[in-house]
Amino acid sequence: MQIKTMAEYMANGETPEVLFWVGCAGSFDQRAQKITRAFASILDKLSISFAILGKEESCTGDPARRAGNEFLFQMMAYNNIQVLNGYGVKKIVTACPHCFNTLKNEYPPLGGHYEVIHHATYLQQLLDAGRIKMKEAGDFKGKKITYHDSCYLGRANNIYEAPRQVLQLLDAELIEMKRCRSNGLCCGAGGAQMFKEEEKGSTRINFARGAEAVATGASVIASNCPFCMTMLTDGVKEQGQEDSVKVLDIAELIAQDMA
Repeated sequence: MQIKTMAEYMANGETPEVLFWVGCAGSFDQRAQKITRAFASILDKLSISFAILGKEESCTGDPARRAGNEFLFQMMAYNNIQVLNGYGVKKIVTACPHCFNTLKNEYPPLGGHYEVIHHATYLQQLLDAGRIKMKEAGDFKGKKITYHDSCYLGRANNIYEAPRQVLQLLDAELIEMKRCRSNGLCCGAGGAQMFKEEEKGSTRINFARGAEAVATGASVIASNCPFCMTMLTDGVKEQGQEDSVKVLDIAELIAQDMA
């Protein structure tokens, strides 16, 4: 699979269908890189022309803004907007709810107006269009799966059903945690908390969420966020269930069972 940058498309006088915003985690974190490859493989298998920015992509600035450094956020945002507008980008797909929320809701006031779609919604659109076909007897058929609602996809953008509709493709048994959808429990990574330790005397919230997920009896915890992925994986390890319970992104689940 050969992935081309926007610069390469433009050099050939071509325009890709979508720009895949990889994000910092999807670029540099070894675990999240697997999500990036899985989603890219789906796009490639469906012959969807997509480009990345490559070295021209910078952090959206989300962690800086959440941590209170507005000046740094605006510097990073303006730099990205300049690049995106320079290429005339219209449609962006990303596998990170943090990137999705920032690009969709926080870039427009600064001059960045794009159609921004999270990969859960994009996969659901492909499903509705009949473009995704699954194996009749996939690896996850009949298995119990529980789904974790990430805060920036759920409460921040009211996207709850799209990822669940995508999971239905697997012909698995979806088991909801007691706290789900708008009442879902944060994994603890949001608001730049991913990069700091808990306050003294507090309990790690991802341990609590991991316990809730394991208690469902599911063998797979489905996620849609690289930060949730890290926190939930650690939560499952705390329960001593890392060998029997797997934490996987919805793109990885679909890519594995796609016909």
